[in-house]
Amino acid sequence: MDVQQMIFMFAGGLGIFLFGLKFMGDGLQKSAGDSLRSILNQMTSTPIRAIIAGIVVTVLIQSSSGTTVLAVGLVSAGFMKLKQAIGVIMGANIGTTITAFIIGIDIGAYALPIMAVGAFLLFFSKNITVNSIGQIIFGFGALFYGLELMGEGMYPLRDFPAFRELMIDMGDNPILGVGVGTVFTWLVQSSSGSIGILQELYSQGQIAIDGALPVLFGNNIGTTITAVLAAIGASVAAKRTAASHIIFNLVGTFAVLLVIGPFTSLIVAITPIFNLNPPMQIAVAHGLFNVTNVLIQMWFIDYLAKIVTKIVPGDDALIEYDASHLDFSIITTVPSVALNQAKLEIQQMGDFVLEEYKEMFKYYKNQDDTSLSNTLQLEEVVNDIDMRLTEYLMLISVEDLPVKSSTEHSQMMDITKYLERIGDHSENILNNIKEAARAQKKLAKKTNKEPEKIFYDEDLIALFNLVEQNIADSITSFTQDSYSLAGKVIKREKEVNRLEEDIRKKYIERLNRGTGLPSDGILFVDIVSNLERMSDHSVKIAKHSLGIRYPFQQDSKRPRHARKIEEVTETK
Repeated sequence: MDVQQMIFMFAGGLGIFLFGLKFMGDGLQKSAGDSLRSILNQMTSTPIRAIIAGIVVTVLIQSSSGTTVLAVGLVSAGFMKLKQAIGVIMGANIGTTITAFIIGIDIGAYALPIMAVGAFLLFFSKNITVNSIGQIIFGFGALFYGLELMGEGMYPLRDFPAFRELMIDMGDNPILGVGVGTVFTWLVQSSSGSIGILQELYSQGQIAIDGALPVLFGNNIGTTITAVLAAIGASVAAKRTAASHIIFNLVGTFAVLLVIGPFTSLIVAITPIFNLNPPMQIAVAHGLFNVTNVLIQMWFIDYLAKIVTKIVPGDDALIEYDASHLDFSIITTVPSVALNQAKLEIQQMGDFVLEEYKEMFKYYKNQDDTSLSNTLQLEEVVNDIDMRLTEYLMLISVEDLPVKSSTEHSQMMDITKYLERIGDHSENILNNIKEAARAQKKLAKKTNKEPEKIFYDEDLIALFNLVEQNIADSITSFTQDSYSLAGKVIKREKEVNRLEEDIRKKYIERLNRGTGLPSDGILFVDIVSNLERMSDHSVKIAKHSLGIRYPFQQDSKRPRHARKIEEVTETK
């Protein structure tokens, strides 16, 4: 076999292996539904539970890096504390050992039939569950087929003196082995992929056990690069999460190097007892190392959190999410109390929506990266709260509620959606400004001029301020049952509509005079439309506060204050 064929077989086999691993993970994830983030959100109250959550999610998605990225995202969004995330990362290190055990099962000869079964389920069934199972089976088969190809491609390496010398050197110098494992995992971007290659080399007898184990330990360091990449540009808390991942794996690796001799002897000793084949030897060593590492370091999570806080200075994330409001245990026992808790959650959601709007407004004025990042981060939080709150309210809806509570429940369902849509409109405006800013920079570069301020217009700024006041007052009117604030929102809406119409006319006149680009005009009008819709949603919230949102809410059932405010607004 020539060198080109070896490279092609190895590279192709690696590609098929990684594809199979991801495809299988995606199938498992589809089977699990949308529960992955929920598992991490709800099962991390103690270090033990956080570790278990990390194990479960990693097994489901077959990627410790994916679990780590999820944890970084949740910390960045304020849904998880640093200590919880450290526990999840520890669990992910145990969960990823499952892949090595799967590879240790010697079924490579049946890889193609397994893929055939998976393909059959994928393409000859319309059932979503059957398709997901087919995806898992196909990915499982592809994983082993990729290993077989890699093995065939690597087999002739034993004839290369330089390769043989490297394998011997790694046995004599564990630090070199750790370095090789780290670099290779960093290049492949998959700890499971690099372990699979190591298992194949060891099973072919191309590397001894005392050279394979240091490479295996280096794998744990190389896999931290994914967390580092996920934390770039993220919050301080997310950077600390990535740093904790690096420290945890570094400490574990260098600790085991101190006892590498006894550890190797232990693996050799248990091999005949459990009749382990070479790939399974590597899997057991990997599992034993990670489980022991977690069992020792889990007692020092608090200290690890303090260390990374000093290493990565700065204020914590913009977002501090209070997850205590939605207590699912009280829904069946005291649904009326659960409804009050839902109202507190709506208040928190409203605060985040308002904060998102303010950050978006800052981005309009400055086009700075911080405001851009904060807006997107807050939008993710608003969407998460929307899903959690909607689920909570749906569970309350099946309980027996008094008429008044039932009406309030319907209001909360509506208001949750209005708030979520206001957040969506903030994101829409953000994207419009980004697009306009990009075009402005290109134009300035061509003309060698300084970029102008995007869509600067005094009336538009006034509209921004009016809509912000409407959002703030509408949320407060509902959470504090304030009829006066609700009335102000409804009155202010007339000014919003008038200003929106004036801005449209003025900008159309500018375009008719040939001032500005038509593409800018479309984006500008879209911004104004989004602001007007945000104000409309605020008015709907205010009308819910007054009890006049729908025609079926009769005058006799409305508060006297509401009837007076409505009469005033209709005469103006």
